[in-house]
Amino acid sequence: MSMINLDANHLANFVAISKWIIVSIYVILSRNQKNMKYQEIIENIRTRMGIDTLNPMQEAAMASRASDMMILSPTGSGKTIAFASAMMLSLQTPAAKLQGVVIAPSRELVMQIYRVVRELAVGYKVVALYGGHSMLDEKNSLTPVPDIIVATPGRLLDHIERKQIDLYTTGILVLDEYDKSLELGFHDEMKKIIRTMPNRASTILTSATRLNELPGFMKLDKMEIINYLNNADAPRSRMQIVDVESPSRDKLETLTDLLHSLPDGRVIVFVNHRESADRVYRHLHDAGLPVGIYHGALDQNDREKAVDLLNNGSTPILVSTDLGARGLDIDSVSGIVHYHMPLSQEVWTHRNGRTARVDSTGTIYVISSEADTIPDYIVFDRSYSPTGHSDNPIHASSATLYFNAGKKEKISRGDIAGYIIKQGGVDANMVGRIVVRDHSAIAAVPVDDADGLVRRLSSQKLKGKKVRVSIIS
Repeated sequence: MSMINLDANHLANFVAISKWIIVSIYVILSRNQKNMKYQEIIENIRTRMGIDTLNPMQEAAMASRASDMMILSPTGSGKTIAFASAMMLSLQTPAAKLQGVVIAPSRELVMQIYRVVRELAVGYKVVALYGGHSMLDEKNSLTPVPDIIVATPGRLLDHIERKQIDLYTTGILVLDEYDKSLELGFHDEMKKIIRTMPNRASTILTSATRLNELPGFMKLDKMEIINYLNNADAPRSRMQIVDVESPSRDKLETLTDLLHSLPDGRVIVFVNHRESADRVYRHLHDAGLPVGIYHGALDQNDREKAVDLLNNGSTPILVSTDLGARGLDIDSVSGIVHYHMPLSQEVWTHRNGRTARVDSTGTIYVISSEADTIPDYIVFDRSYSPTGHSDNPIHASSATLYFNAGKKEKISRGDIAGYIIKQGGVDANMVGRIVVRDHSAIAAVPVDDADGLVRRLSSQKLKGKKVRVSIIS
């Protein structure tokens, strides 16, 4: 009997030790796999995005082992790379199964996130869904099932209700600019989306401003909060806030003098209303300044064009409503002009976040008249009286060529570059930023060469196809 008990004890010990060994091996293998994925992500960030070193906020996000986290960091500090990298660490091997959903409040932000995630998620299928995009193209893009979807709330819910997307097994949810995504306008849509994700295992929220309270339907009682809003290296330390006094309640002449006084660079002028944007744009255009316009009444193509032409230097001044204060993917904005006072500190933060991004500097100009009340959160570093003259004035550094063929016609950026260089007869260093969309493409070229290129290219074929080439004005 004692022998039987002894054997039973030995067997129990053997089973316990075996379980411990199996669990230990699993933990070691999982840790090794995660370390390998971490190194792969870092390598993709370096080679595909040209970033050699993560900042502390990004490192903290990738180091977190929490299922749910909130990333709070100033605009322009690299939150997209932070949450995309953290999400990538939780993904399984691609298997035609929807693993992660990223939701952002605007189509512009969706497109920006999509570009970053696509660079990091090598080997994974990534799809972007947003209003104004062809529903048929989006439906076709969902077969085979993508690994990651980046979408606006309304468009995602539309596909869910059409039974074109099933989130039942999806485990990862990211809400970028969550304070905007969860506010009243998106509240009902977000609630419906969350209900379709019963197996959500991980949630990442990000923003440059923090909500006082999360909606109950989010069911996020315990979150790791990665808060870099008050970091000493925050963009405010790299900004100059400048008071520009206008002698008139109508600030148009002061704005014009200011823009004529600034050194060459990209500048965004923020106004509070669409009608004001139209009026300011017309005035600056008539004054001979290279200016574009951006607001919600424009269709998607016109908004995309405005951003593209700002990015490539064709129209280095953009007049925008606060629609452009979040998520615009714009390189090296040197100045922000508040033509109208921001309506809240949150708006002030997000407007200014278009400059001094990552490690760059920027100047914030606030045009004020006797009719304005300066909010307490605006603290000036200096004042400035524009002279209306600059030794190196803002000017169009390029012209933009338009091609009526794009991705759906199997045209790539390399195809466009080769076409301009070989058929147009120009040096490679004369071709600037190229953007290829579904059925069109644009390319920046020197202003003085644009007309000649249009003439030469119009008689040449692109990949054996006749294309229309014109200059975007």
